[in-house]
Amino acid sequence: MSYEFIKVEKEEHLTILTINRPEVMNCISAPTSAEMNQALDEFQEDPDAWLLILTGAGEKAFSAGMDLKWFAQNGREKYMEIMKPLKGLGGICQRVDCYKPMIAAVNGFAFGGGFEMAMACDIILAADTASFALPEPKVGIMAGAGGVIRLPRRIPYWAAMNIIMTGRRVSAAEAQGLGLVAEVVPAAELMEAAKRWAAQILECAPLAIRASKEAALKALDMPMTEALFEVFPGQKVLWASEDAVEGPKAFSEKRKPQWKGK
Repeated sequence: MSYEFIKVEKEEHLTILTINRPEVMNCISAPTSAEMNQALDEFQEDPDAWLLILTGAGEKAFSAGMDLKWFAQNGREKYMEIMKPLKGLGGICQRVDCYKPMIAAVNGFAFGGGFEMAMACDIILAADTASFALPEPKVGIMAGAGGVIRLPRRIPYWAAMNIIMTGRRVSAAEAQGLGLVAEVVPAAELMEAAKRWAAQILECAPLAIRASKEAALKALDMPMTEALFEVFPGQKVLWASEDAVEGPKAFSEKRKPQWKGK
């Protein structure tokens, strides 16, 4: 499928989704969200797609957030008409049912919705020139696409609130210190680093990764004493899979496992 506002590349089991609007700092208009939603639906439904990297085109911005100019020109009614069937901003911020791993490769500004989309991924990597912010209160709104919900769950409450309540910029180095960012690298090495992380994940059984992600996310809303005895759907799929047989067999035969994702 051809897209106007994004670019999708596939390398075996890896999908790379690039927000391709560098002329407007990769801001997310409603049509951009619709395209991203479609691409993410295809990724989620494709049995051969095991992992996704989300990034932005150009050197300045991962995404500067919602496209307020598009919103002003087209109005709330048109915005809501397009956005209503989607899974949140960028098709990702409310995508709570995808247990395939997603990496955000943050190549510049991740402000507002850009930060929210990065937090909707499982691992954030950042260029040393990247920065993060939830500046919505400075223009009279709030980070309502998940920012104020996710950030206090990602880092300590007090650290989250000083970012939310001031709208200040957080450097890549500070974000790494807070545990938000897994690795900071020179900008020119960002995609190389993202693919290196992807390769490490792809060494693992894809169904095991999905089952682990599902259990981790669902258990957050459960008491530990309940979660410890819960058998989540992904676990059942994993234990009934060919990969669950292949893993121990390959280990005993001292060879690299050949994962099938089934």
